Amino acid sequence: MKRSNPSRRSRIRWPLLLALAAASPCLMAQTAAADALTTQLAQIRQLATGGQRSVAIQRYTALLAEHPGNGDLLLARGRTYAWDGQYAAAESDLRQVVQQSPAYADAWSALGDAYRWSGRPQQAADAYAQWVALAPNDPAARMARGAALRDAGQSAAARADFDAAAALGANPDEIASLQRSLLPGAVYASRGYRWGVNAGWGYTGFSGGRQDWHDTDLSLRRYFDRGSLALELLRADHFGRSDTAWALDGYVSLWSRAYANLRYQQGPASGILPKRAWRMEVFQGVGSGWELSASVDQLHFTGNTNFYGIGVGRYVGNWYARYKLQYVPGAGSGSWSNRFVLRNYYRGDADDYLELSASSGRSTDMDRFGTMVRNSNAAIGVSWAHYLSPHWGFKLGAGYASDDDGYDERRLWLTLYARW
Repeated sequence: MKRSNPSRRSRIRWPLLLALAAASPCLMAQTAAADALTTQLAQIRQLATGGQRSVAIQRYTALLAEHPGNGDLLLARGRTYAWDGQYAAAESDLRQVVQQSPAYADAWSALGDAYRWSGRPQQAADAYAQWVALAPNDPAARMARGAALRDAGQSAAARADFDAAAALGANPDEIASLQRSLLPGAVYASRGYRWGVNAGWGYTGFSGGRQDWHDTDLSLRRYFDRGSLALELLRADHFGRSDTAWALDGYVSLWSRAYANLRYQQGPASGILPKRAWRMEVFQGVGSGWELSASVDQLHFTGNTNFYGIGVGRYVGNWYARYKLQYVPGAGSGSWSNRFVLRNYYRGDADDYLELSASSGRSTDMDRFGTMVRNSNAAIGVSWAHYLSPHWGFKLGAGYASDDDGYDERRLWLTLYARW
């Protein structure tokens, strides 16, 4: 057997050992520099999240002068620019990162955030799509893209992403809140429903011998991806006489996170229902789970009566709360009313909920003798909406109200739902 030459092995080994020994200080120095940069990044991020964004941006910029093109630094500064509302600067930094490192999922996530926060939902959805492709099992990626698609008015695609996020283990409360934030009607369209029928009955009893009231309504609604439209027939039996009216009631998507409710009602030439009535209310989603609204209503009997309202709503998990202030111009200070609604979606969907409502109001008017009079009232109500099957449901409610005229009201109402 031929043996290797020991002297030859030594000649090969020693240069290698010398090279490694010479490289070790360089490797150690690089590791120390990387650790120092990581520490600085963590410190600067605390400044950014603590509200000192301008200081954080300055420090990121100084570090980038020392480490030009560093992807982590560009990502960190880009995120901070976005938090600070400097979206053009944020886009510039973040696009550099994704161009240099197309497989950097966090950079696509940050770029999507910058687009969405600056009111560009379709570009946000495209960026989030890259994140989804790189992290297909991350529910956060699906939720982010779904929210952007919802803002872009693509409710069916948004619903699909929310369902996928739920299947991947996302927080059920967050998913339920996102699903309920879809445009009314679009939720049903995204589930495959195209038509719905509602039939309602209401009863109001009074103290003091006043005659009871009865109200009925029937509506047929068509659901679309960007809203819905209903044809309604209404009948009122008040004060011993009856009137009927018809109405068109629709919801339509407007722009990012905004939609409107438009309604027109045509009644009898004279009677207990208005001759004409219309309303417009615009809803705008802001922040995380907040929704603002502004409304105008008009009733026409022999003259016009206008109503102006502003509202604010909030989704938190399976809870939804809304406050609305309404003003009716008139003699004196006019009429003001306050209404508060609290819902619990106990099944985590948009169909089944328990609701508590409370309202109060004050008005200043002229009586028939020209005397200034002030009235006030308060009301409270509870209701339960529940679907017995995917196609059939109901809503049952009861309420009580009192006012300074001395007539207390007791209300009951029932609505039946069908959809297909």
